[in-house]
Amino acid sequence: IDLIDGISFLLLVMATFALSEALMAIIKKIDEKKREEERKAAAELGSMKVSKEEVKEMAPVIGRSSILGFLIGVLPGAGATIASFLAYGTEQRLAGSEKGKLFGKGSVRGLAAPETANNAAATGSFVPMLTLGIPGSGTTAIMLGALIGYGIQPGPRLYIDNPEVFWAVIVSMWVGNIILLVLNLPLIPYIAKVLAIPSRFLLPLILFFSLIGVYFVSFNTFDIQLMIIFAIAAVVLRLLDFPLAPMILGFILGGMMEENLRRALLINDDSWSFLWERELTLTILVIAVLTLFVPMLMPLYSKWRKNADRAGEGG
Repeated sequence: IDLIDGISFLLLVMATFALSEALMAIIKKIDEKKREEERKAAAELGSMKVSKEEVKEMAPVIGRSSILGFLIGVLPGAGATIASFLAYGTEQRLAGSEKGKLFGKGSVRGLAAPETANNAAATGSFVPMLTLGIPGSGTTAIMLGALIGYGIQPGPRLYIDNPEVFWAVIVSMWVGNIILLVLNLPLIPYIAKVLAIPSRFLLPLILFFSLIGVYFVSFNTFDIQLMIIFAIAAVVLRLLDFPLAPMILGFILGGMMEENLRRALLINDDSWSFLWERELTLTILVIAVLTLFVPMLMPLYSKWRKNADRAGEGG
């Protein structure tokens, strides 16, 4: 009966990224060598200033992730979370095998991509809300309710009937970003000092707030038990070097895919032909299939090429 309402997204995220991170840190602390290395790294944080080389490396990443994040944000219901994970995964692939291994270990590309996509998606989510009256995220859904409460109906006529509201929202984004920049730049060195907090204080706090946060959402102890199960599974996956982002994306997109597939089948009298009848749908389907199978077949292709080259040299 505890699973009737489904599994909370917050529960899954907190289990896989907060609780599992704390458990991984505890496991690493068992290794005395790693423990000493982490102490040394925490004591020598160094300069927080971005070098010219890092700026050059981040500039194209920021451009690509901004466009990707904005387009994802425009899609109703997609949100900044999906944009962040997609941008991170995309940049990891574009970085290549060598630089891709640095993701998750302090790579500036890995830091810039999800944060840029997150900000861009937050902006893009306003497009369907202001133009169609459809909230693009949870935040815009709250804003939609607030606007309706004041008698303002977002939609195609918002720009004509209430131009002051329309432009106020756009200007607030610019002002908010500037204020955020002014506040964050001087505070970065102090925020980074959090890493210097001894793990004996930091880890119990992470565990406490993760468990209490999930419990306060539903006030159900079963959620805490489920969270621990997911956290243990996430630790096992991380020890086996499996990325956790695909699991989160599958959890978010799975329900949306199922709902829209059911709707499409209902409209098309339970016929699957809508997947290939239109050129655009067929193209998207082919790209999706290639995206799924090409990475799986690339090692086989590389092995075949090596064998062919060896055979050619031998001949």
